[in-house]
Amino acid sequence: MKILVLGIGNVLMGDEGAGVHAIRELEKQTWPENVHILDGGTGGFHLLEYLQHYKKIIMIDATMDGQPPGTLRLIKPRFSSDFPKALSAHDIGLKDLVESAAILNHMPDVHLITVSIETVQPMRLDLSPEIQNVLPEITKSVKDILLSLDETSSVA
Repeated sequence: MKILVLGIGNVLMGDEGAGVHAIRELEKQTWPENVHILDGGTGGFHLLEYLQHYKKIIMIDATMDGQPPGTLRLIKPRFSSDFPKALSAHDIGLKDLVESAAILNHMPDVHLITVSIETVQPMRLDLSPEIQNVLPEITKSVKDILLSLDETSSVA
């Protein structure tokens, strides 16, 4: 079964781009052929086809949830209402996307890795040290999820 690892974020807004920065790190590694890595940018309805095409998706996104910057959480949302209310700058688009997939009866099995950020920093291309330092932990989380799915026994 094909599995999508999807990073969401705006790299022009500092830590808000954590999901895309995580994808860039993941792209440096070798993955089983059934695991596809995708930079989803700021989300939006153009990603609906991916939610229809993949039955299992690992999403990575920043959230402003009041936790210390760099806090990682794994959420297994089944409905759009299960997504954190404080997803960063594109929260409405991602929730709308998930609701659309559910309406079309194409809701995949989603594992959402959230990265807590303090604030959106307009016109900043780099990550704060707190977020940069958790990128290896995100990679480990992705590998752990893949192993738990028992679909990719060759994840190193």
